[in-house]
Amino acid sequence: MKSLKALYERRLPQDRFVTPELARRLTELARELHRQLGVTVDRVGFIEHVIVGDAHQVFIPDLGRSRAGEARFRGLRLIVAQLRGEGITKDNLTDLGLLRLDTIVTIAAGIDGLPGDIEYAYALPPEEARAAREALGEGGGAKIGDNKGLDDTMFRVEKRPSVHRWEEDYKAFIDDLEARFTRSGALKRVDGRQRAILVAVSLNQSAQEARLSLEELERLTTTAGLEVVDRALQVRREADNRTLIGKGKLQELLLKAMHLGAEVLIFDGELSPSQLRNIATETELAVLDRTQLILDIFAQRATTREGKLQVELAQLRYRKPRLAIMPTAMSRLTGGIGGRGPGETKLEINRRRADERLDRVAAQLKELGRQRGRRRDRRKRVNLPLVAICGYTNAGKSTLLNTMTNAKVDAEDKLFATLDPTSRRMRFPEEREVILTDTVGFIRRLPKELIEAFRSTLEEVVEADLLLHVVDAASDEKDVHMREVDRVLKQLDAHEIPRVVVFNKADQLSPEAQADLQQERGGLLVSALTREGLDTLLVEVERQIFRDRAAKAKSAQHDDQDDEEIIDPESWDDLPAPAADGPSPSGG
Repeated sequence: MKSLKALYERRLPQDRFVTPELARRLTELARELHRQLGVTVDRVGFIEHVIVGDAHQVFIPDLGRSRAGEARFRGLRLIVAQLRGEGITKDNLTDLGLLRLDTIVTIAAGIDGLPGDIEYAYALPPEEARAAREALGEGGGAKIGDNKGLDDTMFRVEKRPSVHRWEEDYKAFIDDLEARFTRSGALKRVDGRQRAILVAVSLNQSAQEARLSLEELERLTTTAGLEVVDRALQVRREADNRTLIGKGKLQELLLKAMHLGAEVLIFDGELSPSQLRNIATETELAVLDRTQLILDIFAQRATTREGKLQVELAQLRYRKPRLAIMPTAMSRLTGGIGGRGPGETKLEINRRRADERLDRVAAQLKELGRQRGRRRDRRKRVNLPLVAICGYTNAGKSTLLNTMTNAKVDAEDKLFATLDPTSRRMRFPEEREVILTDTVGFIRRLPKELIEAFRSTLEEVVEADLLLHVVDAASDEKDVHMREVDRVLKQLDAHEIPRVVVFNKADQLSPEAQADLQQERGGLLVSALTREGLDTLLVEVERQIFRDRAAKAKSAQHDDQDDEEIIDPESWDDLPAPAADGPSPSGG
């Protein structure tokens, strides 16, 4: 104990990583104790902590708060004497990243107690780490020590043969390293946005499908206003019940988050309440899953009263089973005379209030749904057909509505740019009109809470006489998008409604690609921006709505009157053939 306490009296020169005298004293004591021995040293040279570990590692105590600034280190370096000469290990690198240490130095203690080989490690700025990954290739390079599964490119590990010939200037080294982090563009925030790391786990899907889903999650994250700084894809046989990805992978993600200045982890899937709690507790980062992210986007996009209520209802349904994991004061409230006792917990009060609010919102939405139903009934009484535009999010539905009706509906190149259904009149020749309605876009794994909350809105699709299924023709995932739209339409019992498949953004395809798509998929090729193919689309809508109606009406009249000739100038049968240039739309 006297020897260990005496270490606090030593002081290192500011320009040395470690002196031969301190190195020898550490290795001698480590051999005598049969334990690893470490010290933390500040930049002035004073020893802050003396740490006695076991034969395999040292356990660093609480070092308190680090210095302010994302690009600044703690101002402490760790020097460890090892019995087996392992060098820099995975645990060392983890401590280096999570504790924001300046550097870690390991010294091998020889059998005779003399210092042997030396290794030291320090963190690299994100740009240098990325360059190191690219130099090593996708497969990475040789792992250091026992660092299986750890991204070694975030750190640089160097060796020195002897402490006696190590005269590198430590002060110049750490000043230069901190300056490189300060200049790092990857650590500078874009418009003050929070930084996020995306995480996907491939269980019952191929790695390719998981990557495509991860790319879509990145677009969702950008739409929500966050900056994506890294992505991680893990292939597992089965999910970890506690953290989904396992403790080791979670620690690696935390290390990346510290290295890149990320504050949010976003998972491409739905986390259970316990998984959400465990991950948040172990990382102290904000944790979101795909459902929460989509709900947040909907909350940002909702503008009408009905849209806001629908989003609130979906959020309440999602959060209700997760109230137990939210930070709440679990103190009990006591009543007055005759009411003393444990009372209700804060959790029980939160649940009761959530139930009450959920009932109120559901009742308000039900009334709005009845009002929407009355409007649909009025349209039916005046015999105005309804054409609903549906499809995957960001396929160009709102742009197509604007082009067909000369409307000015907001249309952005973002996911879920439109939430509230927008209806416009479209006039055909012979003074015939239809109602054209733009609906909310669908997406892969659309949360069930949203489908339930938006059911009154989605009834516009169910009640339609014709569906325009808009597909992004330029997307590599159009087959996946079409299958997802079909699945949602079946879920809404709208899959039997007549449908016209419209491949939008045809102007982004070559003539050969257009011909191949037309031959393989059929449908109509249009461009909502250049109006290419719009005349053909309008003719098809007119045929589907009016001519099919005329044929059915004529057939019914023949059945009722035993094939008696019908002469009616107002009959649907008198619908003239469309002009060569097709009908022209007009806004209403």
